[in-house]
Amino acid sequence: MATLVMGNPGLGMRETIEPDSQHEAIRPDAASTGTRTDSEIMQAVAAGDETGFTYLVEKYHRPIVHFLFRMVHSEAVAEELAQEVFLRVYRARTSYRAEAKFSTWLYRIATNLAANHARDSKSERESQRVELDAVDPVTGMTTEVADRTPDIEHRMVREERMAAIRREVDRLPERQRMAVLMHKYQEMDYRQIGEVLQLSESATKSLLFRAYRTLRESLRDFL
Repeated sequence: MATLVMGNPGLGMRETIEPDSQHEAIRPDAASTGTRTDSEIMQAVAAGDETGFTYLVEKYHRPIVHFLFRMVHSEAVAEELAQEVFLRVYRARTSYRAEAKFSTWLYRIATNLAANHARDSKSERESQRVELDAVDPVTGMTTEVADRTPDIEHRMVREERMAAIRREVDRLPERQRMAVLMHKYQEMDYRQIGEVLQLSESATKSLLFRAYRTLRESLRDFL
């Protein structure tokens, strides 16, 4: 039975491809991937380059999990959805067309899965800890680790501000929230965000303008 082990150990996912011969995933050779674009690597994956797929998973796994965590507020669910993202990428490998950047196509899959999860899940979300290196969706800054001699008052103010930002971003309409996360957290430009959300560049600018205006108004006591 030929089994392809997809991704790094953090993904923990396996998929049987065809009953042929035993095959183990090989770590990607940096020399073979470094000179190619992600789209070219994905096209090679479609032609049977399993090493290239491992490279793409290792490159995008952490950013995708962080992006999904900001959408679903659960580390476990974010990891689960990330596995599904890469499974869908692998299953769609033969139909992939490099009409947009690979990362745009990848985030479109992640965005659709996160949106479906949010619509389907009506129960209360479990409160999960935020990773210390997770980037704030509005400020683009990482949550700071307390100093060796922490100023408790300043730390409480900072935590209150971060909590307020997360709360107000969560209250944005779905498309606005996704656009803000992609713009601030993933540093995607208007064109890339528009491709993911299937909007024109001007419509994307307008969407983000409305989102940031709402955030400035709701967070004026913290800015």
